[in-house]
Amino acid sequence: MKNLSFLQRYRLLYQPLLPPILQDLQKLAPLKREAISRASTDFDPALQELFPHACTLPILCFQGKNRSSSFIPVKVGVILSGGQASGGQNVISGLFDALKKIHPASRLIGFLNGPEGIIKNEYIELTEEGVAPYRNQGGFDIIGSGRTKIQTQEQFERVAQTLMTHELDGLVIVGGDDSNTNAAFLAEFCHRKGLSTRIVGVPKTIDGDLKNSFIEISFGFDTASKVYSETIGNLARDALSAKKSYFFVKMMGRSASHLTLECALQTHVNLALISEEIAAQRLSLQQVVAEIADLICERAEKNKHFGVILVPEGILEFIPECQAMIGELNHCLEGVKSGVNQLGQKETLEKLRLIKPHLSQAAYDCFCTLPEEIQQQLLFDRDPHGNVQLSKIETERLLIALVERELNHRRDTRCYTGAFNPQPLFCGYEGRSALPSNFDCQYCYALGHLAALLIQHGASGYMCCIQHLAEPVESWEVIGVPFVHMLHFEMRKNKKQAVIQKGLVDLKGGAFSAFQQQRGRWRLEDAYCSPGPLQFEGAFELTSQPPLCLELE
Repeated sequence: MKNLSFLQRYRLLYQPLLPPILQDLQKLAPLKREAISRASTDFDPALQELFPHACTLPILCFQGKNRSSSFIPVKVGVILSGGQASGGQNVISGLFDALKKIHPASRLIGFLNGPEGIIKNEYIELTEEGVAPYRNQGGFDIIGSGRTKIQTQEQFERVAQTLMTHELDGLVIVGGDDSNTNAAFLAEFCHRKGLSTRIVGVPKTIDGDLKNSFIEISFGFDTASKVYSETIGNLARDALSAKKSYFFVKMMGRSASHLTLECALQTHVNLALISEEIAAQRLSLQQVVAEIADLICERAEKNKHFGVILVPEGILEFIPECQAMIGELNHCLEGVKSGVNQLGQKETLEKLRLIKPHLSQAAYDCFCTLPEEIQQQLLFDRDPHGNVQLSKIETERLLIALVERELNHRRDTRCYTGAFNPQPLFCGYEGRSALPSNFDCQYCYALGHLAALLIQHGASGYMCCIQHLAEPVESWEVIGVPFVHMLHFEMRKNKKQAVIQKGLVDLKGGAFSAFQQQRGRWRLEDAYCSPGPLQFEGAFELTSQPPLCLELE
Protein backbone atom coordinates (compact mmCIF):
# COMPACT_ATOMS: atom_id res chain seq x y z
CA MET A 1 0.00 0.00 0.00
CA LYS A 2 2.71 2.50 -0.99
CA ASN A 3 1.14 4.46 -3.84
CA LEU A 4 -1.91 5.93 -2.15
CA SER A 5 -3.78 8.82 -3.70
CA PHE A 6 -4.50 11.93 -1.66
CA LEU A 7 -8.07 10.74 -1.13
CA GLN A 8 -6.94 7.28 0.00
CA ARG A 9 -4.55 8.83 2.52
CA TYR A 10 -7.28 11.17 3.69
CA ARG A 11 -9.69 8.27 4.18
CA LEU A 12 -7.18 6.55 6.47
CA LEU A 13 -7.98 9.27 9.01
CA TYR A 14 -11.73 8.62 9.01
CA GLN A 15 -13.00 7.17 12.28
CA PRO A 16 -16.18 5.13 11.79
CA LEU A 17 -18.92 5.59 14.36
CA LEU A 18 -19.96 2.66 16.54
CA PRO A 19 -23.42 2.01 17.95
CA PRO A 20 -23.36 2.74 21.72
CA ILE A 21 -23.78 -0.95 22.61
CA LEU A 22 -20.39 -1.77 21.03
CA GLN A 23 -18.40 1.11 22.49
CA ASP A 24 -17.42 -0.71 25.70
CA LEU A 25 -17.26 -4.44 25.02
CA GLN A 26 -16.09 -5.25 28.53
CA LYS A 27 -19.39 -4.12 30.03
CA LEU A 28 -21.57 -6.44 27.95
CA ALA A 29 -23.08 -9.81 28.70
CA PRO A 30 -25.06 -12.11 26.38
CA LEU A 31 -28.81 -12.36 26.78
CA LYS A 32 -30.87 -15.13 25.18
CA ARG A 33 -33.72 -13.91 23.02
CA GLU A 34 -36.01 -16.84 23.66
CA ALA A 35 -39.04 -14.95 22.39
CA ILE A 36 -37.85 -15.16 18.78
CA SER A 37 -35.70 -18.29 19.01
CA ARG A 38 -37.05 -21.45 17.47
CA ALA A 39 -37.20 -24.47 19.70
CA SER A 40 -35.15 -27.43 18.47
CA THR A 41 -38.40 -29.27 17.69
CA ASP A 42 -39.33 -26.53 15.16
CA PHE A 43 -36.49 -27.44 12.81
CA ASP A 44 -36.77 -29.77 9.83
CA PRO A 45 -35.79 -33.23 11.14
CA ALA A 46 -33.16 -33.44 8.39
CA LEU A 47 -31.62 -30.19 9.67
CA GLN A 48 -31.68 -31.55 13.22
CA GLU A 49 -29.79 -34.59 12.01
CA LEU A 50 -27.13 -32.47 10.30
CA PHE A 51 -26.89 -29.83 13.03
CA PRO A 52 -27.90 -31.44 16.35
CA HIS A 53 -25.89 -28.92 18.38
CA ALA A 54 -26.74 -25.79 16.39
CA CYS A 55 -30.47 -26.52 16.67
CA THR A 56 -30.21 -26.02 20.43
CA LEU A 57 -28.55 -22.61 20.26
CA PRO A 58 -30.48 -19.44 21.20
CA ILE A 59 -30.40 -16.12 19.42
CA LEU A 60 -28.19 -13.75 21.42
CA CYS A 61 -28.38 -10.05 22.14
CA PHE A 62 -26.30 -8.15 24.68
CA GLN A 63 -26.98 -6.05 27.74
CA GLY A 64 -24.79 -3.80 29.84
CA LYS A 65 -23.47 -4.77 33.27
CA ASN A 66 -22.78 -2.49 36.22
CA ARG A 67 -19.12 -3.35 36.53
CA SER A 68 -16.33 -4.41 34.23
CA SER A 69 -15.24 -8.02 34.06
CA SER A 70 -11.67 -9.19 33.71
CA PHE A 71 -11.00 -10.66 30.27
CA ILE A 72 -8.14 -12.86 29.12
CA PRO A 73 -6.37 -12.50 25.75
CA VAL A 74 -7.89 -14.34 22.80
CA LYS A 75 -6.37 -15.49 19.54
CA VAL A 76 -8.63 -15.25 16.50
CA GLY A 77 -8.28 -16.09 12.81
CA VAL A 78 -10.05 -14.37 9.92
CA ILE A 79 -10.81 -15.39 6.31
CA LEU A 80 -12.11 -13.25 3.44
CA SER A 81 -14.08 -15.62 1.22
CA GLY A 82 -15.56 -15.20 -2.26
CA GLY A 83 -15.81 -12.04 -4.34
CA GLN A 84 -14.70 -8.69 -3.04
CA ALA A 85 -17.09 -6.22 -1.42
CA SER A 86 -16.23 -2.73 -0.23
CA GLY A 87 -15.82 -2.56 3.53
CA GLY A 88 -14.25 -5.97 4.06
CA GLN A 89 -11.01 -4.43 5.28
CA ASN A 90 -12.99 -2.47 7.87
CA VAL A 91 -14.37 -5.75 9.18
CA ILE A 92 -10.76 -6.73 9.85
CA SER A 93 -9.81 -3.37 11.37
CA GLY A 94 -12.95 -3.46 13.52
CA LEU A 95 -12.17 -7.01 14.60
CA PHE A 96 -8.56 -6.07 15.38
CA ASP A 97 -9.54 -2.99 17.42
CA ALA A 98 -12.22 -4.92 19.32
CA LEU A 99 -9.82 -7.72 20.23
CA LYS A 100 -7.33 -5.18 21.57
CA LYS A 101 -10.10 -3.52 23.60
CA ILE A 102 -10.99 -6.87 25.11
CA HIS A 103 -7.34 -7.41 26.03
CA PRO A 104 -4.22 -5.70 24.65
CA ALA A 105 -2.47 -9.07 24.33
CA SER A 106 -5.14 -10.52 22.00
CA ARG A 107 -3.89 -11.59 18.56
CA LEU A 108 -5.38 -11.72 15.07
CA ILE A 109 -4.25 -14.18 12.39
CA GLY A 110 -5.18 -13.52 8.74
CA PHE A 111 -5.38 -16.58 6.50
CA LEU A 112 -4.23 -15.76 3.00
CA ASN A 113 -6.25 -15.92 -0.23
CA GLY A 114 -9.51 -17.17 1.21
CA PRO A 115 -10.39 -20.59 2.64
CA GLU A 116 -7.42 -22.15 0.84
CA GLY A 117 -5.21 -20.27 3.30
CA ILE A 118 -6.59 -22.05 6.32
CA ILE A 119 -6.58 -25.42 4.53
CA LYS A 120 -2.89 -24.97 3.71
CA ASN A 121 -2.08 -23.02 6.89
CA GLU A 122 -0.83 -19.98 4.97
CA TYR A 123 -1.20 -16.88 7.11
CA ILE A 124 0.18 -13.64 8.48
CA GLU A 125 -0.24 -12.12 11.92
CA LEU A 126 -2.07 -8.82 11.69
CA THR A 127 -0.60 -5.98 13.73
CA GLU A 128 -1.50 -2.32 14.13
CA GLU A 129 1.24 -1.45 11.65
CA GLY A 130 -0.11 -4.01 9.17
CA VAL A 131 -3.77 -3.04 9.55
CA ALA A 132 -3.32 0.74 9.51
CA PRO A 133 -2.83 1.24 5.72
CA TYR A 134 -6.08 -0.63 4.96
CA ARG A 135 -8.53 1.28 7.15
CA ASN A 136 -11.50 2.57 5.16
CA GLN A 137 -9.96 1.31 1.91
CA GLY A 138 -11.61 -0.75 -0.82
CA GLY A 139 -10.64 -4.26 -1.83
CA PHE A 140 -9.62 -7.38 0.07
CA ASP A 141 -5.88 -7.06 -0.52
CA ILE A 142 -4.96 -6.97 3.17
CA ILE A 143 -5.00 -10.80 3.12
CA GLY A 144 -6.59 -11.63 -0.23
CA SER A 145 -9.67 -13.70 -0.98
CA GLY A 146 -10.57 -16.91 -2.81
CA ARG A 147 -13.48 -19.16 -3.76
CA THR A 148 -12.26 -22.50 -2.41
CA LYS A 149 -15.06 -24.22 -0.50
CA ILE A 150 -14.48 -26.10 2.75
CA GLN A 151 -16.75 -29.07 2.15
CA THR A 152 -14.88 -32.39 1.90
CA GLN A 153 -13.93 -34.49 4.91
CA GLU A 154 -10.25 -34.03 4.08
CA GLN A 155 -10.67 -30.24 3.96
CA PHE A 156 -12.47 -30.21 7.32
CA GLU A 157 -9.69 -32.28 8.89
CA ARG A 158 -7.00 -30.00 7.50
CA VAL A 159 -8.83 -26.91 8.77
CA ALA A 160 -9.16 -28.55 12.20
CA GLN A 161 -5.44 -29.21 12.20
CA THR A 162 -4.76 -25.54 11.43
CA LEU A 163 -7.11 -24.42 14.20
CA MET A 164 -5.34 -26.69 16.70
CA THR A 165 -1.88 -25.67 15.50
CA HIS A 166 -2.62 -22.01 16.19
CA GLU A 167 -4.75 -22.75 19.27
CA LEU A 168 -7.36 -20.36 17.93
CA ASP A 169 -10.18 -19.24 20.21
CA GLY A 170 -12.21 -18.12 17.23
CA LEU A 171 -12.41 -18.02 13.44
CA VAL A 172 -14.28 -15.28 11.57
CA ILE A 173 -15.45 -16.17 8.06
CA VAL A 174 -16.41 -13.15 5.96
CA GLY A 175 -18.49 -14.28 3.00
CA GLY A 176 -21.77 -14.76 1.19
CA ASP A 177 -24.40 -17.46 1.47
CA ASP A 178 -22.15 -20.30 0.26
CA SER A 179 -19.22 -19.28 2.47
CA ASN A 180 -21.44 -18.99 5.53
CA THR A 181 -23.11 -22.30 4.71
CA ASN A 182 -19.63 -23.83 4.83
CA ALA A 183 -19.09 -21.99 8.13
CA ALA A 184 -22.24 -23.60 9.56
CA PHE A 185 -20.95 -27.08 8.72
CA LEU A 186 -17.49 -26.21 10.05
CA ALA A 187 -18.96 -25.05 13.38
CA GLU A 188 -20.85 -28.34 13.77
CA PHE A 189 -17.74 -30.30 12.79
CA CYS A 190 -15.64 -28.46 15.40
CA HIS A 191 -18.23 -29.18 18.09
CA ARG A 192 -18.29 -32.90 17.26
CA LYS A 193 -14.51 -32.99 17.29
CA GLY A 194 -14.36 -31.28 20.67
CA LEU A 195 -12.49 -28.21 19.41
CA SER A 196 -12.92 -25.01 21.40
CA THR A 197 -12.57 -22.71 18.37
CA ARG A 198 -15.73 -20.64 17.87
CA ILE A 199 -16.88 -20.12 14.29
CA VAL A 200 -18.55 -16.81 13.47
CA GLY A 201 -19.80 -15.50 10.12
CA VAL A 202 -20.07 -11.98 8.66
CA PRO A 203 -22.60 -11.30 5.84
CA LYS A 204 -20.89 -10.10 2.64
CA THR A 205 -22.03 -9.78 -0.97
CA ILE A 206 -22.61 -6.81 -3.23
CA ASP A 207 -25.53 -8.68 -4.83
CA GLY A 208 -27.63 -8.16 -1.70
CA ASP A 209 -29.04 -11.70 -1.78
CA LEU A 210 -27.71 -12.63 1.68
CA LYS A 211 -30.81 -11.13 3.21
CA ASN A 212 -33.51 -12.40 5.56
CA SER A 213 -35.47 -11.46 8.67
CA PHE A 214 -32.18 -11.19 10.61
CA ILE A 215 -29.83 -9.73 7.96
CA GLU A 216 -31.25 -6.48 6.64
CA ILE A 217 -28.52 -6.11 4.04
CA SER A 218 -25.06 -7.50 3.35
CA PHE A 219 -22.09 -5.20 3.41
CA GLY A 220 -20.72 -3.90 0.12
CA PHE A 221 -24.17 -3.48 -1.41
CA ASP A 222 -24.41 0.20 -0.54
CA THR A 223 -21.06 1.12 -2.08
CA ALA A 224 -21.63 -0.96 -5.21
CA SER A 225 -25.11 0.48 -5.81
CA LYS A 226 -23.80 4.02 -5.42
CA VAL A 227 -20.84 3.39 -7.77
CA TYR A 228 -23.16 1.87 -10.38
CA SER A 229 -25.77 4.60 -9.94
CA GLU A 230 -23.16 7.25 -10.66
CA THR A 231 -22.33 5.49 -13.95
CA ILE A 232 -25.98 4.97 -14.88
CA GLY A 233 -26.84 8.59 -14.05
CA ASN A 234 -23.98 9.74 -16.28
CA LEU A 235 -25.18 7.50 -19.11
CA ALA A 236 -28.72 8.83 -18.75
CA ARG A 237 -27.45 12.39 -18.96
CA ASP A 238 -25.43 11.45 -22.06
CA ALA A 239 -28.47 9.84 -23.65
CA LEU A 240 -30.53 12.93 -22.92
CA SER A 241 -27.83 15.17 -24.38
CA ALA A 242 -27.08 13.33 -27.62
CA LYS A 243 -30.58 11.86 -28.02
CA LYS A 244 -29.41 8.99 -30.19
CA SER A 245 -28.43 5.96 -28.05
CA TYR A 246 -30.10 3.24 -26.02
CA PHE A 247 -27.82 2.06 -23.23
CA PHE A 248 -28.36 -1.59 -22.26
CA VAL A 249 -26.64 -1.94 -18.88
CA LYS A 250 -26.07 -5.40 -17.43
CA MET A 251 -26.09 -5.31 -13.63
CA MET A 252 -24.32 -7.60 -11.18
CA GLY A 253 -26.66 -10.02 -9.46
CA ARG A 254 -26.98 -13.51 -10.85
CA SER A 255 -29.41 -14.82 -8.26
CA ALA A 256 -31.39 -11.68 -7.37
CA SER A 257 -32.18 -8.23 -8.78
CA HIS A 258 -31.51 -6.12 -5.67
CA LEU A 259 -28.81 -4.01 -7.36
CA THR A 260 -30.98 -3.46 -10.43
CA LEU A 261 -33.90 -2.33 -8.26
CA GLU A 262 -31.76 -0.06 -6.05
CA CYS A 263 -30.06 1.59 -9.02
CA ALA A 264 -33.40 2.07 -10.80
CA LEU A 265 -34.77 3.81 -7.73
CA GLN A 266 -31.71 6.05 -7.59
CA THR A 267 -31.54 6.96 -11.29
CA HIS A 268 -35.13 6.67 -12.70
CA VAL A 269 -34.15 4.78 -15.85
CA ASN A 270 -36.70 4.11 -18.58
CA LEU A 271 -36.86 0.37 -17.96
CA ALA A 272 -35.42 -1.93 -15.32
CA LEU A 273 -36.08 -5.63 -15.78
CA ILE A 274 -36.62 -7.38 -12.42
CA SER A 275 -35.86 -11.09 -12.70
CA GLU A 276 -38.16 -12.06 -9.83
CA GLU A 277 -41.12 -10.31 -11.49
CA ILE A 278 -40.39 -12.06 -14.79
CA ALA A 279 -40.36 -15.41 -13.00
CA ALA A 280 -43.59 -14.64 -11.12
CA GLN A 281 -45.33 -13.73 -14.38
CA ARG A 282 -43.69 -16.66 -16.21
CA LEU A 283 -42.73 -14.44 -19.13
CA SER A 284 -41.09 -15.99 -22.16
CA LEU A 285 -37.91 -14.59 -23.70
CA GLN A 286 -39.98 -13.27 -26.59
CA GLN A 287 -42.30 -11.46 -24.17
CA VAL A 288 -39.32 -9.80 -22.48
CA VAL A 289 -38.00 -8.75 -25.88
CA ALA A 290 -41.43 -7.45 -26.86
CA GLU A 291 -41.60 -5.36 -23.67
CA ILE A 292 -38.34 -3.65 -24.56
CA ALA A 293 -39.38 -3.19 -28.20
CA ASP A 294 -42.72 -1.70 -27.09
CA LEU A 295 -40.86 0.85 -24.98
CA ILE A 296 -38.64 1.84 -27.92
CA CYS A 297 -41.63 2.16 -30.23
CA GLU A 298 -43.63 4.24 -27.73
CA ARG A 299 -40.70 6.59 -27.19
CA ALA A 300 -40.15 6.82 -30.96
CA GLU A 301 -43.70 8.10 -31.33
CA LYS A 302 -42.60 11.00 -29.10
CA ASN A 303 -39.50 11.43 -31.27
CA LYS A 304 -37.31 10.00 -28.49
CA HIS A 305 -34.79 7.53 -29.88
CA PHE A 306 -32.75 7.13 -26.71
CA GLY A 307 -33.01 5.67 -23.24
CA VAL A 308 -31.48 3.55 -20.49
CA ILE A 309 -32.42 -0.09 -19.79
CA LEU A 310 -31.11 -2.13 -16.85
CA VAL A 311 -30.70 -5.91 -17.23
CA PRO A 312 -29.89 -8.23 -14.27
CA GLU A 313 -27.03 -10.58 -15.21
CA GLY A 314 -28.97 -13.67 -14.09
CA ILE A 315 -32.19 -12.89 -15.96
CA LEU A 316 -31.98 -16.03 -18.16
CA GLU A 317 -32.32 -18.28 -15.12
CA PHE A 318 -35.64 -16.60 -14.28
CA ILE A 319 -37.20 -17.04 -17.74
CA PRO A 320 -38.82 -20.50 -17.55
CA GLU A 321 -37.92 -21.71 -21.06
CA CYS A 322 -34.31 -20.50 -20.72
CA GLN A 323 -33.97 -21.99 -17.26
CA ALA A 324 -35.13 -25.36 -18.59
CA MET A 325 -32.78 -25.11 -21.58
CA ILE A 326 -29.77 -24.27 -19.37
CA GLY A 327 -30.62 -27.18 -17.06
CA GLU A 328 -30.71 -29.57 -20.01
CA LEU A 329 -27.47 -28.15 -21.39
CA ASN A 330 -25.72 -28.63 -18.06
CA HIS A 331 -26.89 -32.23 -17.93
CA CYS A 332 -26.26 -33.23 -21.55
CA LEU A 333 -22.90 -31.51 -21.96
CA GLU A 334 -21.51 -33.62 -19.14
CA GLY A 335 -22.49 -36.71 -21.10
CA VAL A 336 -20.88 -35.57 -24.35
CA LYS A 337 -18.02 -33.60 -22.75
CA SER A 338 -15.18 -35.50 -24.42
CA GLY A 339 -16.64 -35.09 -27.89
CA VAL A 340 -17.52 -31.42 -27.34
CA ASN A 341 -14.10 -30.55 -25.92
CA GLN A 342 -12.35 -31.93 -28.99
CA LEU A 343 -14.08 -29.43 -31.26
CA GLY A 344 -12.61 -26.08 -32.14
CA GLN A 345 -13.96 -22.77 -30.83
CA LYS A 346 -15.66 -21.94 -34.14
CA GLU A 347 -17.44 -25.23 -34.75
CA THR A 348 -20.73 -24.29 -33.10
CA LEU A 349 -22.84 -26.17 -35.65
CA GLU A 350 -20.93 -29.38 -35.04
CA LYS A 351 -21.37 -29.00 -31.29
CA LEU A 352 -25.05 -28.39 -31.84
CA ARG A 353 -25.25 -31.61 -33.84
CA LEU A 354 -23.69 -33.49 -30.93
CA ILE A 355 -26.03 -32.15 -28.27
CA LYS A 356 -29.30 -32.05 -30.25
CA PRO A 357 -30.25 -35.70 -29.50
CA HIS A 358 -29.88 -34.95 -25.77
CA LEU A 359 -32.18 -31.90 -25.71
CA SER A 360 -35.96 -31.76 -25.64
CA GLN A 361 -37.55 -30.08 -28.64
CA ALA A 362 -38.50 -27.06 -26.50
CA ALA A 363 -34.94 -26.64 -25.22
CA TYR A 364 -33.49 -27.07 -28.71
CA ASP A 365 -35.92 -24.51 -30.18
CA CYS A 366 -35.07 -22.04 -27.41
CA PHE A 367 -31.35 -22.52 -28.04
CA CYS A 368 -31.76 -21.98 -31.78
CA THR A 369 -33.48 -18.61 -31.26
CA LEU A 370 -30.32 -17.21 -29.67
CA PRO A 371 -27.63 -15.33 -31.61
CA GLU A 372 -24.62 -17.48 -32.52
CA GLU A 373 -22.22 -15.67 -30.20
CA ILE A 374 -24.52 -16.42 -27.24
CA GLN A 375 -24.82 -20.04 -28.36
CA GLN A 376 -21.04 -20.24 -28.30
CA GLN A 377 -20.91 -18.82 -24.80
CA LEU A 378 -23.44 -21.38 -23.61
CA LEU A 379 -21.49 -24.23 -25.18
CA PHE A 380 -17.90 -23.21 -24.51
CA ASP A 381 -17.84 -21.35 -21.19
CA ARG A 382 -18.22 -23.90 -18.38
CA ASP A 383 -17.43 -23.69 -14.68
CA PRO A 384 -15.37 -26.42 -12.89
CA HIS A 385 -18.58 -28.43 -12.38
CA GLY A 386 -19.43 -28.36 -16.11
CA ASN A 387 -22.26 -25.82 -15.72
CA VAL A 388 -22.99 -22.78 -17.84
CA GLN A 389 -21.20 -19.71 -16.44
CA LEU A 390 -24.16 -17.35 -16.60
CA SER A 391 -22.11 -14.46 -15.26
CA LYS A 392 -20.09 -14.61 -18.49
CA ILE A 393 -23.12 -14.64 -20.77
CA GLU A 394 -23.40 -11.20 -22.38
CA THR A 395 -27.08 -10.86 -21.59
CA GLU A 396 -27.16 -7.21 -22.60
CA ARG A 397 -25.85 -8.11 -26.08
CA LEU A 398 -28.30 -10.98 -26.32
CA LEU A 399 -31.23 -8.65 -25.68
CA ILE A 400 -29.85 -6.05 -28.09
CA ALA A 401 -29.67 -8.66 -30.87
CA LEU A 402 -33.16 -9.99 -30.20
CA VAL A 403 -34.68 -6.50 -29.87
CA GLU A 404 -33.02 -5.45 -33.11
CA ARG A 405 -34.50 -8.52 -34.80
CA GLU A 406 -37.94 -7.64 -33.42
CA LEU A 407 -37.68 -4.00 -34.48
CA ASN A 408 -36.66 -5.02 -38.00
CA HIS A 409 -39.75 -7.21 -38.15
CA ARG A 410 -41.88 -4.27 -37.04
CA ARG A 411 -40.23 -2.09 -39.68
CA ASP A 412 -41.12 -4.66 -42.32
CA THR A 413 -44.74 -4.48 -41.20
CA ARG A 414 -44.55 -0.67 -40.93
CA CYS A 415 -45.25 -0.72 -37.20
CA TYR A 416 -42.01 1.09 -36.43
CA THR A 417 -39.94 3.65 -38.29
CA GLY A 418 -37.55 4.93 -35.62
CA ALA A 419 -33.78 4.70 -35.23
CA PHE A 420 -32.14 2.20 -32.89
CA ASN A 421 -28.54 2.76 -31.83
CA PRO A 422 -27.84 0.38 -28.92
CA GLN A 423 -24.78 0.55 -26.66
CA PRO A 424 -23.99 -2.39 -24.33
CA LEU A 425 -22.31 -1.88 -20.94
CA PHE A 426 -21.67 -3.97 -17.84
CA CYS A 427 -21.67 -2.57 -14.30
CA GLY A 428 -19.49 -5.23 -12.74
CA TYR A 429 -16.12 -5.48 -11.05
CA GLU A 430 -15.68 -1.73 -10.64
CA GLY A 431 -18.28 -1.87 -7.84
CA ARG A 432 -16.57 -4.57 -5.78
CA SER A 433 -13.43 -2.82 -4.51
CA ALA A 434 -14.24 0.89 -4.54
CA LEU A 435 -13.48 3.09 -1.55
CA PRO A 436 -16.33 2.12 0.79
CA SER A 437 -19.14 4.55 1.54
CA ASN A 438 -19.42 5.93 5.06
CA PHE A 439 -22.34 3.57 5.57
CA ASP A 440 -20.27 0.50 4.65
CA CYS A 441 -17.26 1.78 6.64
CA GLN A 442 -19.39 2.04 9.77
CA TYR A 443 -21.42 -1.10 9.15
CA CYS A 444 -18.29 -3.21 8.62
CA TYR A 445 -16.41 -1.69 11.55
CA ALA A 446 -19.38 -2.58 13.77
CA LEU A 447 -19.57 -6.10 12.30
CA GLY A 448 -15.92 -6.64 13.22
CA HIS A 449 -16.63 -5.58 16.80
CA LEU A 450 -19.67 -7.85 16.99
CA ALA A 451 -17.64 -10.82 15.71
CA ALA A 452 -15.08 -10.27 18.49
CA LEU A 453 -17.86 -9.94 21.07
CA LEU A 454 -19.49 -13.23 20.04
CA ILE A 455 -16.18 -15.08 20.16
CA GLN A 456 -15.31 -13.59 23.56
CA HIS A 457 -18.59 -14.93 24.96
CA GLY A 458 -18.16 -18.43 23.54
CA ALA A 459 -20.68 -18.24 20.70
CA SER A 460 -19.97 -20.66 17.83
CA GLY A 461 -22.06 -21.29 14.75
CA TYR A 462 -23.37 -17.72 14.72
CA MET A 463 -23.88 -15.00 12.11
CA CYS A 464 -23.20 -11.37 13.03
CA CYS A 465 -26.40 -9.38 12.48
CA ILE A 466 -26.95 -5.64 12.90
CA GLN A 467 -30.47 -4.28 12.68
CA HIS A 468 -32.24 -0.90 12.27
CA LEU A 469 -29.63 0.01 9.65
CA ALA A 470 -31.93 2.58 8.02
CA GLU A 471 -31.65 4.65 11.20
CA PRO A 472 -28.60 6.59 12.45
CA VAL A 473 -25.72 4.51 13.83
CA GLU A 474 -26.76 5.46 17.37
CA SER A 475 -29.94 3.38 16.93
CA TRP A 476 -28.34 0.22 15.52
CA GLU A 477 -28.90 -3.01 17.44
CA VAL A 478 -26.66 -6.08 17.39
CA ILE A 479 -27.58 -9.76 17.67
CA GLY A 480 -25.95 -13.10 17.05
CA VAL A 481 -28.10 -15.57 15.10
CA PRO A 482 -27.28 -19.28 14.74
CA PHE A 483 -26.60 -20.14 11.10
CA VAL A 484 -29.18 -22.93 11.33
CA HIS A 485 -31.99 -20.33 11.50
CA MET A 486 -31.09 -19.33 7.94
CA LEU A 487 -30.70 -22.80 6.43
CA HIS A 488 -33.10 -24.68 4.22
CA PHE A 489 -32.83 -27.49 1.68
CA GLU A 490 -32.26 -26.96 -2.05
CA MET A 491 -31.56 -29.29 -4.95
CA ARG A 492 -27.96 -28.78 -6.09
CA LYS A 493 -26.24 -31.08 -8.56
CA ASN A 494 -29.31 -33.35 -8.37
CA LYS A 495 -28.85 -33.70 -4.62
CA LYS A 496 -30.76 -32.22 -1.69
CA GLN A 497 -28.39 -29.97 0.26
CA ALA A 498 -28.68 -27.70 3.30
CA VAL A 499 -27.74 -24.14 2.31
CA ILE A 500 -28.37 -20.61 3.50
CA GLN A 501 -31.40 -19.41 1.59
CA LYS A 502 -30.86 -16.57 -0.88
CA GLY A 503 -33.02 -13.51 -0.36
CA LEU A 504 -34.81 -12.44 -3.56
CA VAL A 505 -36.53 -9.16 -4.32
CA ASP A 506 -39.82 -9.10 -2.41
CA LEU A 507 -42.47 -8.24 -4.98
CA LYS A 508 -44.78 -7.21 -2.13
CA GLY A 509 -42.13 -5.18 -0.33
CA GLY A 510 -41.87 -1.42 0.02
CA ALA A 511 -38.94 -0.98 -2.37
CA PHE A 512 -40.54 -2.82 -5.28
CA SER A 513 -43.89 -1.12 -4.60
CA ALA A 514 -42.24 2.31 -4.81
CA PHE A 515 -40.58 1.30 -8.06
CA GLN A 516 -43.85 -0.07 -9.43
CA GLN A 517 -45.65 3.20 -8.70
CA GLN A 518 -43.07 5.32 -10.53
CA ARG A 519 -41.88 3.22 -13.46
CA GLY A 520 -44.82 4.12 -15.70
CA ARG A 521 -43.78 7.78 -15.53
CA TRP A 522 -40.08 7.02 -15.94
CA ARG A 523 -40.85 4.91 -19.02
CA LEU A 524 -41.71 7.80 -21.31
CA GLU A 525 -40.63 10.89 -19.41
CA ASP A 526 -36.96 11.79 -19.17
CA ALA A 527 -37.06 11.92 -15.38
CA TYR A 528 -33.44 10.80 -15.00
CA CYS A 529 -31.66 11.43 -11.73
CA SER A 530 -27.85 11.71 -11.47
CA PRO A 531 -26.72 10.75 -7.95
CA GLY A 532 -23.11 11.67 -8.74
CA PRO A 533 -19.98 10.15 -7.17
CA LEU A 534 -19.65 8.85 -3.63
CA GLN A 535 -19.33 11.65 -1.09
CA PHE A 536 -17.42 11.36 2.18
CA GLU A 537 -17.98 14.75 3.80
CA GLY A 538 -21.00 17.01 4.11
CA ALA A 539 -24.64 16.58 5.06
CA PHE A 540 -25.92 13.17 6.16
CA GLU A 541 -27.96 12.89 2.93
CA LEU A 542 -24.75 13.28 0.93
CA THR A 543 -22.43 11.06 2.91
CA SER A 544 -24.18 8.47 5.05
CA GLN A 545 -27.62 7.81 3.62
CA PRO A 546 -28.32 4.06 3.59
CA PRO A 547 -29.59 2.29 0.46
CA LEU A 548 -33.06 3.41 -0.62
CA CYS A 549 -34.29 -0.19 -0.46
CA LEU A 550 -33.53 -0.25 3.27
CA GLU A 551 -35.43 2.95 3.91
CA LEU A 552 -38.42 1.91 1.81
CA GLU A 553 -38.70 -1.49 3.44
